[in-house]
Amino acid sequence: MPKTSQTPASVLNSLMEEYQLNPSSLSAKIALSISAVRQIAIGKTGITVPTALRLAKFFGQTPAFWLDLQLQEEMQAAANDKELQGVLKGISKAVKPSAAAKAKAQAKPVKKTTLADKRKEAAKVPGSKSSLRKLAKKK
Repeated sequence: MPKTSQTPASVLNSLMEEYQLNPSSLSAKIALSISAVRQIAIGKTGITVPTALRLAKFFGQTPAFWLDLQLQEEMQAAANDKELQGVLKGISKAVKPSAAAKAKAQAKPVKKTTLADKRKEAAKVPGSKSSLRKLAKKK
């Protein structure tokens, strides 16, 4: 995956420069904490949906613009993650079952046995505690 030059941090920094804003003034205008704006501006924190909505409204873009930047950055990070790549290599593609296998699976409905059903069956067995209790009650 090719490295993108636009990250949420770089775009936010260039917009803050263009509009002559600092993290403090931007945070006041979009009702976001100063630390959150700073963390985004240095690339330590990603863009969330609420933040994308705020930035889009303020700078006149769509929320999708900001979320797409964030998605591209996360995809780039995932592509560079060696451990994740190893896990992905071990995952095989899902295979749909054949029509015959589906029919076989649906042919035998599994009956759920309740506790009451088990007690009724046990009472039918001669010599079981349940059958002996019934005999004792009848006398």
